[in-house]
Amino acid sequence: MATSTNPVVARPRYDLADISIALLSGVVLAVTALFLCAVPLAGKMAGSRDFVAYYATGRQLVHHTDPYDAAAIRRIEHASGLSANGVLLMRNPPWGLPLAYPLGFLDVRVAAIFWSLILLGCLLITVYLVRAMHAFPPNHIHWLALSFTPALMCLTMGQTSLFALLGLILFVRFHRRHPFGAGAALWLCMLKPHLFLPFAAVLMVWILLNRSYKLLAGVVAAMAASCVVTLLMDPSAFARYTELMRSSAVVGEFVPCLSDSVRFLIKPQAVWLQYLPAALACVWALFYFRQHRHHWSWMGNGGLLVLVSLMVAPYAFPYDQSLAIPAVLHGAYTTRKRSMLVVLTGILALIGLEALRVKITSPYYLWTAPVWLAWYLLARTPRSSQEDASCMTSASAAAD
Repeated sequence: MATSTNPVVARPRYDLADISIALLSGVVLAVTALFLCAVPLAGKMAGSRDFVAYYATGRQLVHHTDPYDAAAIRRIEHASGLSANGVLLMRNPPWGLPLAYPLGFLDVRVAAIFWSLILLGCLLITVYLVRAMHAFPPNHIHWLALSFTPALMCLTMGQTSLFALLGLILFVRFHRRHPFGAGAALWLCMLKPHLFLPFAAVLMVWILLNRSYKLLAGVVAAMAASCVVTLLMDPSAFARYTELMRSSAVVGEFVPCLSDSVRFLIKPQAVWLQYLPAALACVWALFYFRQHRHHWSWMGNGGLLVLVSLMVAPYAFPYDQSLAIPAVLHGAYTTRKRSMLVVLTGILALIGLEALRVKITSPYYLWTAPVWLAWYLLARTPRSSQEDASCMTSASAAAD
């Protein structure tokens, strides 16, 4: 019997959304933990994934040789454990070469652990900052981000999309209070600039209208510094990179995204076709910004731009959809439809199952980018954009 000194404590009620989040997170995080433990132990596993391209590039840079020499890169990669017949070359722009340089001083297993921990740190920091911007809601929705299957694909493959994700959220979080630092953080997004085209078009207009020249100075300073370092390491890096990206091996490669599919469907030789959707989306993005400029929120409105940017990117792989995490989390935190959380866990589970059985270059991944945009639009609350911007501003101030 309850008394005033011994009150009955109400037990929390768990619904289908909570159960699905717990199940998905438990399975996915367990598999990821096993992978991270296996990297330093399982023979040549460290060199059998995309990470080896960055490792081989670092080795070339340390020895002052061409980071785009396919024959030399192939020898390093195959000695490190890559079993593929081809070669994996670092396709990030040359200003990203300093990121790979430190890996060249390390053994491949040590480098793999170091790289994986940094990528994991990028994911954890992103989730923490998004939660902070939403005033740390007392729920477990952030587990969805920690088990976000495109991000974990990126982590296990050793790709750099998680660096771009960190740069994106650092900009969103600090663009008002620390504009120079927020601008410098966008250098991380410039590791994959093709994923941000409509977003970048609006950002430039926003900078000019708001006279946020400190932010622009941060971008310019970070880019200039990285380009100088790149030229010091390899004066011909930009010329060789341009040659690589124009090669038939790159141009003729199918990438499982809508823009590249349009090109291959209409005219495979017409490379400009895969940039057409992004160009049209940039026009739409500018009109969208014009409509919402007086109550603009880089978390809410900017999140939608990122999702559109991912869908129309000239080329993008499923792991690049890690960049959807801030928008998806924002939608999950603000939705009034608990059923949408169940749908979200289902989407993540389907992508995870597909990743176990289907190659990353398969056209069966074409559905994944549009589904994030569709889910976000359905999940968003009827709250007005002005209220949304006010909420994000106050939450950001509280987190500071």
